[in-house]
Amino acid sequence: MQKTIVAIVGRPNVGKSTLFNRLIGKHTAITEDFPGVTRDRIYGTCQWLDKTFAVVDTSGFEPDTDDPMMASMQFQTRLAMEEADVIVCLFDVQVELTAADYELVNLLRQSTKPVYYVANKVDEPQHEANMLDLCRLGVAEFIPISAEHKTGLDLLLDKICEQVAPSADEVADESSIRIAVVGRPNVGKSSLVNDLLGEHRMLVTDIPGTTRDAIDSDLSVDGVHYVLIDTAGIRRKSKITNSIERYSVVRALRSIDRCHIAFMMLDPVEGVTDQDARIAGYAHEAGRAIILIVNKWDLVEKDSATAGTFVKELKDKLKYLDYAPIIFVSALTGQRVLKTLTMAHDLFAEYNKRVATSALNVALEEIVRKHNPPVYRGREVKFYYAAQTAVRPPTIVLFCNHPEGVHFSYQRYLTNQLRERLEFLTTPLHLRLQKR
Repeated sequence: MQKTIVAIVGRPNVGKSTLFNRLIGKHTAITEDFPGVTRDRIYGTCQWLDKTFAVVDTSGFEPDTDDPMMASMQFQTRLAMEEADVIVCLFDVQVELTAADYELVNLLRQSTKPVYYVANKVDEPQHEANMLDLCRLGVAEFIPISAEHKTGLDLLLDKICEQVAPSADEVADESSIRIAVVGRPNVGKSSLVNDLLGEHRMLVTDIPGTTRDAIDSDLSVDGVHYVLIDTAGIRRKSKITNSIERYSVVRALRSIDRCHIAFMMLDPVEGVTDQDARIAGYAHEAGRAIILIVNKWDLVEKDSATAGTFVKELKDKLKYLDYAPIIFVSALTGQRVLKTLTMAHDLFAEYNKRVATSALNVALEEIVRKHNPPVYRGREVKFYYAAQTAVRPPTIVLFCNHPEGVHFSYQRYLTNQLRERLEFLTTPLHLRLQKR
């Protein structure tokens, strides 16, 4: 089930990025005390009680601007509002209203989506009186919060979660493998799907943005049922700009939430871009199995070292995906395209793999003996027990006396060793440290 998407909008410097960081529990967005710091939409996940939803941080809304950079930022903000399921409109009670505030409210009145109007920076009791000024906007209700001091967030989260379905553990369905074909516009997503289906079901052109929506297609090969999700790159061909490539992230996000395996499509002619890293990073953080598919390999002038050089570039730029299998294909000629399904079938089996608790603990004992845990505040960190608690992705919980004392480098050592010994070689492996 795909996550509900909540977009945080408002004028520059009203505290959108601070609220975003509070909701997702991380310092992902850059926050500074001057307008325009957030130039791109940033995505994260928030969990509140039994609900989980995606959060989008946006740049500040300033409709009247001659600055090309600001105009691009406004375009991105409008796209985020269009794609969101729920909108949180933020105001700063410590500053006077501007024409941009009125225009933003008028724009949101035209939306049929749930909109919550939030008065931020209610840091002191006297700031509550400033909320009277917001009544001039003609909005029936404002939710007072202080994102900086974490007050009022529980009420806001309760309101948002009225629009979010309860999270549910996915029922295991071994009869079908859901594959989302994701990547930047014009990397050959639809061509790959057409090749696999053996028909031209997806419209293919050289114009980025031909695919308008995520489309599901059923495919059966050797008794295995697959669902291929071809995702949109850019929706409006009339507004193609360099900045609009970011639009593919929100489409990929929705499709990745519904899939088991992400076919991450890459263009070797253009190399690995920041946009590729954004999409692949979301799939990785969502715990999806990933196959890196380098398309258009027929267009590359090759020698004996070409593939190795590109693999090195991939691993340098996508270090967190060092476990993901890589395949070079040509959707145009059909070269190695069907092999992607064979890889997906094998990867899906590993993605659902469970390891006996006894074997897991034997492996843990050998791993810890090989390289002693760190010392934390003068005390040795001791690992007592390990258990696999989930699949899709495989998740292992390690019980120890000082979880906070296990440095990231030692966690990486544990993960790499468990991968090797338990043969989780091509799937994401989540490791959690917990007190006994």
